Amino acid sequence: MFKRNLVGFLCLMFFSSGVYAGDDDIRKSLINTGIRDAEITHAPVPGMKTVIAGSQGVLYVTEDGKYLIQGPLYNISGKEPVNVTNILLLKKMESLEKEMIIYKAPQEKYVITVFTDTTCPYCRKLHEEMDAYNSAGITVRYLAFPRQGTESPGGKEMNAIWCAADRKKAFDDAMNNRTIKADKCNSGISRHYELGGLYGVNGTPAIILSDGLMMQGYQGSRELVAVLSDREKRSE
Repeated sequence: MFKRNLVGFLCLMFFSSGVYAGDDDIRKSLINTGIRDAEITHAPVPGMKTVIAGSQGVLYVTEDGKYLIQGPLYNISGKEPVNVTNILLLKKMESLEKEMIIYKAPQEKYVITVFTDTTCPYCRKLHEEMDAYNSAGITVRYLAFPRQGTESPGGKEMNAIWCAADRKKAFDDAMNNRTIKADKCNSGISRHYELGGLYGVNGTPAIILSDGLMMQGYQGSRELVAVLSDREKRSE
């Protein structure tokens, strides 16, 4: 929809009119861009507000409601750039913790959250190595992200998993090509799918680290520990 333009973003910061519009007025302006039912919150940048727009991702709008920018916001004041947008989304992700399928490490050092799809070969490869991740101190938390949508065959299978009385067993069964009983309920995987869209997930597995960094694709336990350890040292 909109080009990601850092220069444009900086210009908006300096040239916003200083006139403040109410959230309802901003929502009316957003309708012109095809955005409806947006969630509007504060932004860490003066003169801006955050727009959480479902499948269209996270955007930023000037407080006068005149200018809109799409793309991640970075804080570049520290040792390395920090994706502020992903940190904002961490709060949404943690609100779904009770809906996650969690494989906890006995001696937990790190926690990752994985957007997964039972029809994805590399998601299966990751799951096959769960013992290795857990032994390395990595707790793995799963959210559903059926790549073809929540109404696809994969989406329906994942809905059945999240409706099961024992989600972990149902997930293990699905990853081992065993039949899943198609229970029906309001599983909530549409919320997982929407959150994945906000992160910009376009394939699975997509791994979210505790600092908000997203890693697309399969990562072996050794490689992942190396990344996690390095980021931990940088944050000290």
